[in-house]
Amino acid sequence: MKLHKIFKLALNMVLHSKLRSWLTIIGIVIGVASVVGIMGLSQGLEASVTSSFGDLGADIITISPGYSKSTNTMGSGRLKNPSTTSSASQDPLTNKDVQALKTIPDIQAIDTRITGSVDGYFMGGEGSLTVTGVDQKVWSQFNTIQLSEGRDLTPSDQNVILIGGSLAKDYFDNDIGINQILTIEESSFRVIGILDDTSKSIYMPLSSATNVIADAVTGEYDSIVVKTKSDDVVDAVEATIEYKLMIARHVTEKDIDFTIRANKDALESATEMLDTMTMFLTAIAAVSLLVGIVGIVNTMFTSVLEKKKEIGIMKAIGATNGDVLFLFLLNSGLIGLVGGIFGVILGSIGSNMLTFSMMRSTAAGSVSLELILFALVGSVLVGMIAGLIPAWGASRLKPVDALRSE
Repeated sequence: MKLHKIFKLALNMVLHSKLRSWLTIIGIVIGVASVVGIMGLSQGLEASVTSSFGDLGADIITISPGYSKSTNTMGSGRLKNPSTTSSASQDPLTNKDVQALKTIPDIQAIDTRITGSVDGYFMGGEGSLTVTGVDQKVWSQFNTIQLSEGRDLTPSDQNVILIGGSLAKDYFDNDIGINQILTIEESSFRVIGILDDTSKSIYMPLSSATNVIADAVTGEYDSIVVKTKSDDVVDAVEATIEYKLMIARHVTEKDIDFTIRANKDALESATEMLDTMTMFLTAIAAVSLLVGIVGIVNTMFTSVLEKKKEIGIMKAIGATNGDVLFLFLLNSGLIGLVGGIFGVILGSIGSNMLTFSMMRSTAAGSVSLELILFALVGSVLVGMIAGLIPAWGASRLKPVDALRSE
């Protein structure tokens, strides 16, 4: 038999068994939609997480005073992703620590920072604000947040600030614009840049921050942030930083009093968590797909029983075993394809809705073209595999036995 005739017969078998076929298709739709939705959600979340950490910089390492021991220790006892559990020792970071870090050749830049709460005033409004003092000489190498207005800090700046987008637009009764004056702890600062974000952050030169933060001490820092020369050396630099600071601060692993955090480690940990969650949820979704497979097998066995006489007639007029086998395989493949198409559509909609509700972003492309093709090809193959045994049985029927059946 010619291919187009076999295809036409297979399509008629689907269309003329409407209720049974569509009940089977619904099972495939649910299974495929569950798998596509979960995998699409995972892709969207992973892209969002990667983008967030990418904005922070995978080559950035932060050192802070006080040892924080992770509640989820990985591998050796060396800190990777600390919780809020900290040791009692809170000796500040100092210029001595900075000098120790400067001896590490794979470090490109070092930024010393202090952070504190201050009172801010603008056009009759007031509120509590958080100020971060940074080394403006290297700030441009660390700041990955785009500016919506104005310019960034430069090495010669004094008494100027960068502010977050939410602070500029939503915090006070009046919007704060470029070159306007914000009073912080009785000192006046000119706004030179507004960050393109939703934060209420304030960044200013380190010397200015020391003057307005009440408990700030010159030469002592709340954190030291380093930028490595490449992402590839982050792990090696982490180990070297730990070794150098332990010597400089005269501590051992038993009484270590500082914490090292790398953005790269946090990204890897978050990705591993998402992968584990995806595997678990996909396994649950696969159960729905298994139910759909059972439905196809049942439909195909029933179809073979109903069409024994037609099979006998086809064989009597020259159809081969291969023609009959291919006919029923194509029939089950069409059922899988239709279920796959509707499943992809439903899964894509569900994935985007869930991603939007969780991340508050449209997460365009969370269901990739590769995932769509995988789902469609997979649904066809699943349908054909599920129909293989019934199709094989139909192809082995003897024409005389098939024609006798009613």
